[in-house]
Amino acid sequence: MNGNTTLQASDDFDEAPVWSPEDFALAVHRVDLQTTAMKKQKINITLDPDVLAWFKQQARGRGYQTLINAALRQAMQKSTIEETLRRVIREELHSA
Repeated sequence: MNGNTTLQASDDFDEAPVWSPEDFALAVHRVDLQTTAMKKQKINITLDPDVLAWFKQQARGRGYQTLINAALRQAMQKSTIEETLRRVIREELHSA
């Protein structure tokens, strides 16, 4: 445990402290002392058969879900960039 814990240490070395839900919420998952990325969340999604077939074909049957995730992330980031550019252009046109 690190020095940031709010848990009371036990004098009995065989007994671990009790963790509260708040303690778990503050916990950081580490592997070899490196913080790991957020874990992906499992969901159910309904896709058109041709869309699913296209992603599976692109991935050659393996890793198609990773491709779908990357495509969604790219669309998310593109939307943000487009919105920012439009706002900046509007501001520049109004100030001119």
